Parts: sequence; structure tokens; C-alpha cells
Amino acid sequence: MLHGKKLAISLSPGLTAHPSLTAYEGNFSLMAASETVFGTALDFKLKRQIASRMLACPGTLKKNLLLGFAVKRLASHRWLDRVVFFALWPIGKVQNAVLEMQDHFAALIHILRNIKPAPGEHLEMIDWSKLIAKANTLKVADENKAGTSSNVDKRTVPGNRDATFRLRMDEGLGWRDLELLLRALASVHARPLLLSMPFAGEFYDQTGVSRSAREIYYKRLRALAQRYHFRLIEFKGHDEDPGFLYRHQSHLTAKGWIYYDRALDDFFHGRIPGADSSDAPVRAH
Repeated sequence: MLHGKKLAISLSPGLTAHPSLTAYEGNFSLMAASETVFGTALDFKLKRQIASRMLACPGTLKKNLLLGFAVKRLASHRWLDRVVFFALWPIGKVQNAVLEMQDHFAALIHILRNIKPAPGEHLEMIDWSKLIAKANTLKVADENKAGTSSNVDKRTVPGNRDATFRLRMDEGLGWRDLELLLRALASVHARPLLLSMPFAGEFYDQTGVSRSAREIYYKRLRALAQRYHFRLIEFKGHDEDPGFLYRHQSHLTAKGWIYYDRALDDFFHGRIPGADSSDAPVRAH
């Protein structure tokens, strides 16, 4: 289904070190999970690795007994479990067909009830330069400082938490999850755009994590994108821009969204140089 298709993926530095199981549960799709397990797009080894990560959040597998049972068999290295898994394969394929039909029907109902006719193609192109200039005048820096000043120990020595930060970033399970995602996208020949949120640099500076330590994230993400020849747009230039993220959370401000929207508009309209083939990152400023 994703063969040759464009899609955009937004990444947050925090999720690479600390993947959120709560977020995973909230975004869990039974149809996507069933298609991953019982589909034919991915090779067996990759599916088994994905199944092992799915077991880290067993609550989602309780929503469907067949899927939960199959994932446990798939993640196992025992030959008997593999035999059982392949015996379940035909039933899983039937389940995929039913889930896909239900999804198409739900999408059709939503379109008929809520989607307005698309505007004509005569609309003028968005003047992103004006929007970006306006975004740079938005007064969010003061709000961010007010929100973080009470939570920051002013006695913190700059860079004194670099070692701990590097260790947590190096060992973060989120990197494994991200690589599984990129491997899956490469297997189905999708054409993704990776959008990387920056760190809230000012906050990290004040809490003892230096810019040089944060560079680990940017370098590692860049290497991962290049390994799979996927386009990456970095917003590293906004690492210490207090108006790009809302306080120290991984939530874009109005200014941040304008930069994101411009990148998405350029990507889906083919205006990013080499977006269909090049693996070189673009650093957005």
C-alpha cells in the first residue's frame, strides 16, 4: 500500500531515549498491527523483531486474541511456535481482509459526512517567506522563560549532566524502534520525509546538558537517515530558539508549525531539492 508513496514522519529527540508506551497504546491500530504480522510485505526476520517490541506493551494485544497469540508465536525462536504461527496464517489473512473492509467503510462514512469538496487548483501559492517573517515576531520566548524558570535549578553547572545524557541517549530503546520503522519503510519502497524537532536548547543548557552533548542526537539521526537513503529535514538551527517549541516539551508553537508546514508543503509538491532520491539532510533555519 505504501509502495512508492510519500509520507512524513515527525520525530522528537525525547522519544529516541524514552519511547512512550502510553503514546504507543493511544495510537495503536489493530488493522496496522494485524497487517504487519499476517501480511507479506515484510520478511520474517523483521516481523519477528517487530513482534518482540510489540510484546513490551501487552495491553494492546489483549484487544484481539488471535493477534496476541500470533505475536507471541512470531516472537519466539522455537520451531514449534513457528509451525503454529504459519498454521494461523490463513485465519490472519481473513482477519486482515475484514479489518480493511471495516476501515474502508468507516473512511467512506467520514468522507460523506465531514469532508468538504476540495478547492480548485487556481488558489495562489502560499508566501512562506512572509509567514516565516511574521512567525519570527511572535512573542513566545517570554512565556517559555516564565514556564521554565521556576523548574530550573539556577545553581546547575553547565554541562554537568552531559555524561548521564549521553548514556541515556546511547542506550535509548527508541533508536531500535526507529530503525525498525525505517527498515519496514525501506522494505515496502516508501518515500518518507523525516522531520526532526530540535531540543529545547535553552532549557537543556540550564539543566546541565550542553550543546555538544545534544549533538549526539543530530549526528546519530543523520547517520540513520543516510543509511536508508531517506530525506531528513533538521530543525537543528532552532535548538536554542525559545520560540520554536512550547516551553521544554515536544510541542511546536505557532512559529514551529509554520516551519513544519512549509517543509510539508515543499515535500508533497516536489519543491525540496532531491527529495525523491537524495539522502543528504536539509537543515532548516
